[in-house]
Amino acid sequence: MKPSSPETKTRPSPGTRARKGRAAPAVDSPWSGTPDREQQREAKRQAVLQAAAQLFNERGFSATSLDDIAARLGVSKPTLYYYVKNKDEILLQCVNQGLAMTLEGIEASRRAGGQAVDQLRACMQVYARIVTMDFGMCLIRVGDEQVPPDSRRELRRQKAAIDQAFRRLVAAGVQEGSLAPCDPKMTAFVIAGALSWIGRWYQPGGQYSAEEVAQQCIDTLMGGVLRRAEPARRAASAKRAANPSKD
Repeated sequence: MKPSSPETKTRPSPGTRARKGRAAPAVDSPWSGTPDREQQREAKRQAVLQAAAQLFNERGFSATSLDDIAARLGVSKPTLYYYVKNKDEILLQCVNQGLAMTLEGIEASRRAGGQAVDQLRACMQVYARIVTMDFGMCLIRVGDEQVPPDSRRELRRQKAAIDQAFRRLVAAGVQEGSLAPCDPKMTAFVIAGALSWIGRWYQPGGQYSAEEVAQQCIDTLMGGVLRRAEPARRAASAKRAANPSKD
């Protein structure tokens, strides 16, 4: 038998060499170990909530079972209990996420600064976008009526915070002169009510994209539906009003 050449000798693996010498530096390698268990569990829990929100929006809370949610995910019903206790808890978490997304988005829009009217428009865009998403749509279509009574009070407190944010911005806009004089409370109700209704009738993949729906609704709310007179016509009307004896 021929002796093996240096090229064919078995070489120590990189890991073996590292153990013989100085320890290799610790690095985040995609090949090392398994995914963090907590992160993996949270990702799966989020998948459960996402699937549930979609089904609640499509069928309603009462018509959706845990079996339906498990089937949507391609897992067994007992698997769900590793991540949630029951259907009531799933709904509570879905609605909570919708509210949290909305409040965080509104606060970020306010922190961006600018005139109150600019902040108001930005908040309206955030709200209109979120109610077309799974958790935001669940917040609107299912609401808090199905949530256990002990949790309902907290959810309504968070909803009131959204209303108060709109009221403050409307009042500030009136004060700075960028918005027409109005009752901030009633105007906030109109804005939130109109934008919330998007979450009930909007269908993904329909004639309009979520962005188009949001933009058209906001433009209508901010600009109204009455046709405005042309500048020349307004000037002529003002001139006639100032000189009524010449008519």
